Amino acid sequence: MYTVKEIFYSLQGEGAQSGRASIFCRFTGCNLWSGREQDRATAVCSFCDTDFIGTDGQNGGKFQTASDLCAFLRTFWPSDSNTPPYIIFTGGEPALQLDQHLVDECHQHGFIVAIETNGTKPLPTDIDWICVSPKADAKIIITSGDELKLVYPQALAQPEQFEAMDFTEFYLQPLDSPARPMHTKAVVDYCLQHPRWKLSLQNHKVLGID
Repeated sequence: MYTVKEIFYSLQGEGAQSGRASIFCRFTGCNLWSGREQDRATAVCSFCDTDFIGTDGQNGGKFQTASDLCAFLRTFWPSDSNTPPYIIFTGGEPALQLDQHLVDECHQHGFIVAIETNGTKPLPTDIDWICVSPKADAKIIITSGDELKLVYPQALAQPEQFEAMDFTEFYLQPLDSPARPMHTKAVVDYCLQHPRWKLSLQNHKVLGID
């Protein structure tokens, strides 16, 4: 059984794949915050801006099997496209639900499989694009992948803590809050001083798309 908050087709707005047409599958649930506002102050990730509770989002629901979910996901990709469909599993924390059956089924349907994870839970094998976004002092067990994308600033998660990890791309993304202009300047300054890091913006918010 897979419990999904929402599924939608849009452009990836962040990080190395920014601008890429993608199917987003947002799973319900997270291990670093309950999703309830009354618990935010004590959450490991207190700045989350995503609703991942329940199945009441667009095209959300419960899917009995990996085959059921993949067949539904495939309907979101343009039917006349020769480009392999690109699926991003996100959350909440997608590693709580993404299993080997689903990854394998997605590949059988021709998908390129990506995940956006906080890196604290084990992952299935053969995921095509792994993006880890560390949160506060949560212990990271996924220390290699394609992209490390760090929301900045976080007092308990400094960029230098992650530079020895085996990722191809390193991105800093300004924390979205009333102080975002200040955070953006801080990210720009840090990237200029530490060229290994690149700037990631939430372009979907700038463009007003999902």
